[in-house]
Amino acid sequence: MDEMLDDIEVPSLEAPDLDASFTPSAQSKDLFAEKKRAAWKEAQQVEARCDFAPNKVRISYRNPQFGIISLWKKSLYGRTLTDIKSDPDMVEKFAEGMNTLIRQILGHSLASGDWAIVTSPKRRHKVRNFASLISARLAELLGIPFYEDVAECHSKHRVGAVFTFGAQPPSERNIIVFDDFVTSGATMISMRELLMPLGKNLVFFTGINNKL
Repeated sequence: MDEMLDDIEVPSLEAPDLDASFTPSAQSKDLFAEKKRAAWKEAQQVEARCDFAPNKVRISYRNPQFGIISLWKKSLYGRTLTDIKSDPDMVEKFAEGMNTLIRQILGHSLASGDWAIVTSPKRRHKVRNFASLISARLAELLGIPFYEDVAECHSKHRVGAVFTFGAQPPSERNIIVFDDFVTSGATMISMRELLMPLGKNLVFFTGINNKL
């Protein structure tokens, strides 16, 4: 038996060294991560646009309890929202367009003299507030008062934000709540929650419905 065992050749159980060429290099990982970041950044740079096409008036519901009347809607073509806000001539374009729309909808009721207009809170880092400039000019065209800075927001985020009164609310019974762009409707919802307890008749208007 001992002789038979001596004749058996035991195979080597040593594992061969790994070939380093199969190990992913740090450089390949960085390249892959950079591609992912570049794609993400590219997607973020796609900004909403508006072509100011006529006959886009609609009532949009961001909340089942009230609708927002918009003059234009978001488009795949036209000027970007950033470009629109930075153009001083756009203030007059928005004001004139909204003046026509509001007069068509509210009609002779505007002659009662019991109307006012308010807008959403200014963002703290913005010196030039587009919605406020439009509201002030729109008030002139409609012949009604504009109450500036009625609402204040103490949060950087507008979704779910609770607005407080920053100035004396309008004494008029009927209030036009205007905003330049409406996307999620969060700002308008917060404005409604602020003004509704006053027992006012609220009508919500926006320049651009920023949602396809």
